[in-house]
Amino acid sequence: ADSIVPYSFLAFGLTLLFTRNVTKAVSVLMVDYSCAIKLSTPIAVISAIKEAADDDVTVKGGKYLEEYALADSIVFDKTGTLTNAEPVLEKVIALGDYSEAETLKIAACLEEHFPHSVARAIVKGAADRDIDHAEEHAEVQYIVAHGISTTLHGKRAIIGSRHFVCEDEGIEITDEQQAEIDEKSGACSVVYLAVGDKLTGALCISDPPRPEAEEAVKQLKEAGITNIVMLTGDSAKAAEITAQKLGISDKHRYVQQLKEHGHRVIMVGDGINDAPALAAANVSVAMSDASDIAKETADITVRGADLTQLASIRQLSEKLMHRINSNYRFILLFNSVLLLSGAFGLLQPSASALLHNASTMAICAKSMTPLE
Repeated sequence: ADSIVPYSFLAFGLTLLFTRNVTKAVSVLMVDYSCAIKLSTPIAVISAIKEAADDDVTVKGGKYLEEYALADSIVFDKTGTLTNAEPVLEKVIALGDYSEAETLKIAACLEEHFPHSVARAIVKGAADRDIDHAEEHAEVQYIVAHGISTTLHGKRAIIGSRHFVCEDEGIEITDEQQAEIDEKSGACSVVYLAVGDKLTGALCISDPPRPEAEEAVKQLKEAGITNIVMLTGDSAKAAEITAQKLGISDKHRYVQQLKEHGHRVIMVGDGINDAPALAAANVSVAMSDASDIAKETADITVRGADLTQLASIRQLSEKLMHRINSNYRFILLFNSVLLLSGAFGLLQPSASALLHNASTMAICAKSMTPLE
């Protein structure tokens, strides 16, 4: 809009130069494009944000709706976002010198401090089995997107993904131990526990997809989001089963890598470990049961728990961009007609001003109507 303003003065000067008629030149000066563009666009955006709020969706700014409309990729965190918000501890696999009860007690002791759905499942699993897990460790260190480490009775204790326990922390997992875990875990996600530099056990977490997840993925594909990705720290087996159920290609990529390849990315997450990816995305979404840091980082927050609302936001954002673009085309066309009419003496300055301002008010009023 700002870039168009100088052309209005240029048109005034040229009209005056070639016609030598002040009335015609003033008629041209009474009309410009920027007023209607500057007024109608933010009104349309505010109306869309209000419409989203009425549907229990909080949008922090118009630019996020624009990015949402332009996105071609969406990245889901698996646990607590695509899957049930209340995973269940199905099985405890004891290894080495520890019993199943001792393994679960240590795991619950470490996990009780963290607001993650898997941590809650482990703590609840211990409570359901009447296992007392009073705090017996020193300061706990939480490694984002990996796991937890602390000192327990003088020994280093860690819990988290296989990548964290085995590759980052150097805990040896023998082929026999991995085979036993793979056999007993089935389709469950696996959390590994090690105490004193030895693998102590594994906890199997059942985390089925949300009932509406498959339909939500289908609707997003129909809405033009062609690249749907699931990021997870789970075992490949558990991730693959969930991805197959939902029709998603399970690709362990980072949001930044997608952006570097030219994609516009929506990131949907719920946990503390999702915050970096939420911040890196073009536009990020947190669901109602997300952690506080995820909600703070996200650009859009869905106050309900229905994943199909993601497709509704896409439809709303696309309708908003269509309205802004159609308004822009109308403003250019109508005001161009007024400019030419004034230059050729078909409209007096008063008529040019009236029609220009009346059209601006009309387009602004239209921008306040519900998006259809």
